[in-house]
Amino acid sequence: MQAKFFPSRTVALYMARLFVVRTFAILAALVIVLQTLDLLSESGRILAVPSNGNAEILRYVGFRTPQIIGLFLPFSVLLSTILTLSMLNQNSEVIALKASGLSAHQVLAPLILTGFIIAIISFAFNDRVVSRATATLNRWQKVEYAALPIDRGDRTNIWVRDGDDLINVRSARGKGNAVTLSDVTLYDRQEGNLIGVIRAAKGGRIVGGWQIDNAIRFDVATGTSRKLGNIIVARGVRPDQFTLTTVDPNGLSFGALWNAINDLRDAGRPTKALEGSLWHKISGPLSAVLMPLLGAVAAFGIARSGKLFIRAVIAMALGFAYFVSENFAITMGDLGAYPPLLAAWAPFILFLLIGELVLVRSEE
Repeated sequence: MQAKFFPSRTVALYMARLFVVRTFAILAALVIVLQTLDLLSESGRILAVPSNGNAEILRYVGFRTPQIIGLFLPFSVLLSTILTLSMLNQNSEVIALKASGLSAHQVLAPLILTGFIIAIISFAFNDRVVSRATATLNRWQKVEYAALPIDRGDRTNIWVRDGDDLINVRSARGKGNAVTLSDVTLYDRQEGNLIGVIRAAKGGRIVGGWQIDNAIRFDVATGTSRKLGNIIVARGVRPDQFTLTTVDPNGLSFGALWNAINDLRDAGRPTKALEGSLWHKISGPLSAVLMPLLGAVAAFGIARSGKLFIRAVIAMALGFAYFVSENFAITMGDLGAYPPLLAAWAPFILFLLIGELVLVRSEE
């Protein structure tokens, strides 16, 4: 066995080039096919809005394509790994490398290093591009592809419970005790029955509750309305209940999600599901490092034995089993059944050990 971990510079660059070219070629093919199929299902809804046309179709493609790239890049790395290693095996290049004294880990080293570089690119792309595209597309879909409202950081259509009462706010602006509310509607309930509805154009935080101005109460029993003036309501509602009602981890960058989790934790709100999504933003891209190890089954063994196809199928099965277990763990983390770190990292560590076991038992 050679003292250095990597093969020669020429061989390493040759394998890395094959790996990268196939990865992005497969990714491009997947993006074209999947974007076309997705556009067929969504174009009707987009064009149903009278003012929409080709520009809105292209805008949708611009928002959706980064999501598809971020989602299917790990699949592309897996398929590229199997294709690259199968070709090297078929051409007896792997046998030549092993005959020169390289171990199985040394043969895979250029692909693992390239996978790590792809993982860094994937993390940066997801953090800077995919998160913003997802947040904007979600806002656009909420208005059913109509004119996109200007995002000023406001929270819209908020529902909060205060005991038996329900409070709906059209928008909340600000943070902490400086939060201001617009179009406040309080549904006064007693033992589950609606007894009155209080409406006000605006409200704000004061000591002891929330003051709403020029409130009007509609009494359900009498069917009459009366003016209440400025009154205090929702004494048990905290400011964060209006400003941190929904946090979409897919629409936030790593840093923004970290800050949102800290804000929720300071307010005493549960954060376990969001913490799992936070760590998955790192473990997800790192799957590109794992794929060469799982696909190594296709690299070794004599191609003339006729079992190369079976080895490729086994490698693909291992890769897809990893993606299934990853999605299962994240789902369990969202439900609170798994701790955040376990939900994010358990599949990666498990299949890292499985890949190493298969490689060592069969080749080392």
